[in-house]
Amino acid sequence: MHEADNLFPSHSPIETKKVPQTGKTEWQTALETLASEIKVRHYSPKTLRAYSGWASQFQWFTKNKPLKLLNDEDIINFMKHLAIHRKVAASTQNQSFNAILFFYRNILKKEPGDLTNTVRAKRKPYVPVVLTRKEIDRIIPNLKYPCDLVVKLLYGCGLRLFEGLNLRVGNFNFDEGILTVRDGKGKKDRFVPLPNTIIPELKKHLEFVINIHEADLKFGYAGTFLFDALEKKYKNSAKEIVWQWFFPAKKLTQIPETGELRRYHIHETQVQKAIRAAVRKARITKRVTTHTFRHSFATHLLQANYDIRTIQELLGHSDVRTTMIYTHAIKSRTIRETRSPLDFS
Repeated sequence: MHEADNLFPSHSPIETKKVPQTGKTEWQTALETLASEIKVRHYSPKTLRAYSGWASQFQWFTKNKPLKLLNDEDIINFMKHLAIHRKVAASTQNQSFNAILFFYRNILKKEPGDLTNTVRAKRKPYVPVVLTRKEIDRIIPNLKYPCDLVVKLLYGCGLRLFEGLNLRVGNFNFDEGILTVRDGKGKKDRFVPLPNTIIPELKKHLEFVINIHEADLKFGYAGTFLFDALEKKYKNSAKEIVWQWFFPAKKLTQIPETGELRRYHIHETQVQKAIRAAVRKARITKRVTTHTFRHSFATHLLQANYDIRTIQELLGHSDVRTTMIYTHAIKSRTIRETRSPLDFS
């Protein structure tokens, strides 16, 4: 019996999600509207959580001030509170600032005035943590299935964690050796080469996913989680194999409102915890996160003399200046054929 049989049982215990209680106050209505506005724009679940969280903190800071009385001074004071009293990081301040601006413009229908003098910390120049290929080869053997396969894709294809976990069966084109990354950051799609060295592992894993899917259908499975618009347009798409998560969660989820059984992908914390444990076992002294493998992907391609524009496309960066952070002390020249760094000998 393969290890996957225990990780992905066909008749998994059912996980029930609680339905949040809806409120009737002015602020609660505004927060519900905020969530709707974010979903309509198909922003990521992380953006939804972040923006909703900052709006709630803004509500607390202004002491439930009537929405029609909110003004620019409230934004300035809130940002000053975060910067001076809470001492949050510059990136966190920027996120909170964007969230409040979104709240004003799309929920309150107010256009803030001149906020150029708002107190905000300056972001320090960022130098990414990069692993050597030998360090990566020490970490991966300490990861258990399927987290080891997730990490191989993070490094081998330069994926962000949410891109790796959001992969569906239909994203893999084994005949062409291409992975389609859909709805990346900024809702952009891109194509990256699949590492040849792990294609046999990916195909074997796919067989287990197919077996899970077939067992789920016999168990009364309503389908995977999809965007509402997609499921309404294609009635049976949620049950089709191409739309199933490539890294399905162990447990089925029961939807309280309908009683339907659906399956989500594995949770990000499962991968994050596995990486931390593997790094400790490998005795790596660098601060390694899921994103470190993406940084290593880009840096190793540069070291192999790949063109910066090619790397920009593979990473899905809209601005080449973002990609330029990897060029510290590395020269590059164009190479005609792109390969994954996981395939380097």
